[in-house]
Formats: sequence, structure tokens, C-alpha cells
Amino acid sequence: NGGVTVSGGEPLMQIEFVTQLFKLLKNVGIHTCLDTSGILFNSQNQLKISELIKYTDLVLLDIKHINSSKHKELTGFDNENVLNFAQFLNDNNLPVWIRYVLVPSINEDDKSLIELKKFLDPLNNVQKVEVLPYHTLGVSKYEKLNIPYKLNGVLPPSIEQIDKANKILRGEMIND
Repeated sequence: NGGVTVSGGEPLMQIEFVTQLFKLLKNVGIHTCLDTSGILFNSQNQLKISELIKYTDLVLLDIKHINSSKHKELTGFDNENVLNFAQFLNDNNLPVWIRYVLVPSINEDDKSLIELKKFLDPLNNVQKVEVLPYHTLGVSKYEKLNIPYKLNGVLPPSIEQIDKANKILRGEMIND
């Protein structure tokens, strides 16, 4: 029904600003949504995040890979903070939509999807899991900036790969 979503980059990098913005928005009855990877969640900023979620109605949480070492290969960071943030949001009963960008040869294998499903199953606050197909729209930006594109040559997932990922994450049987 409308509202304000703060995304990024990473909105938790400006946590004080986002907290004040959400506080003002909540005071006038506007729905607030935080779109984050949760990568900055740790014990040092947990109090600040606890304050922010008082004014947050929904979190869109981007989980890039359930395997920590593969997450680190992909992003430069392990996924411990991300998964701890997901648990923290569950412990605080904050509604979450999980967003999973499906990247062929990176995170679309059955094992990764099954492990993600096992992680998500005990979380009571997950309202939706969205499988988003990887796309190559950003490649030209990297080329213009002369920055090497780490996923060069990776194609978007097929409809079959997307359907299979959705079935696994919904807990449906896969017959191969």
C-alpha cells in the first residue's frame, strides 16, 4: 500500500540517518522498508540496529550465498553477519522478505538451495522468498569504468533453473 524503501549501496552504512528518517516517517504513519544485505550487522552496531528496527515495518534481506566460503569468494566477506542478522530479525519478530539472486554456476546448485531452505525453515518471520534472476545489465558500466567484471561470461538463469530454485525453496520434491 505504499511507503518508503531505503536501499543502497548498503543503507546500514548510514544507520543514524536511516533511523531518524524512519522515525519521522513512522510518526506520520508511513510504512518503512529497509533493503539490505545485512553484511554490517555485528555486536558493535547491534544497539543502533535495534533502534532502527523500532521504526522499520519490513526488511528485504539479500542473501547472496548460504555457503560462507562461497559467499566470501563472491563478495569479499563471509556470510556470518548476514545469517546472524536474519536470526536477529527473527528474534525481534520483524517481517522479512528474502531476496536471492540466482546466478548460474555460483548459487543455483541443488545443495546450496537446499541448505538455504534448511536455514530459512525455522525462521518464523520470513513472509516471502523471492528468487530473482541474475542479469547482465551492469556489465557495460564496468566496461566504461575499466573495472574487471567478476561474472564475465555468466549468463542469466534459464526459466527451468528459476523454476527449480523456486520449487526447492518452497520445499517441493524435485525429480531429476
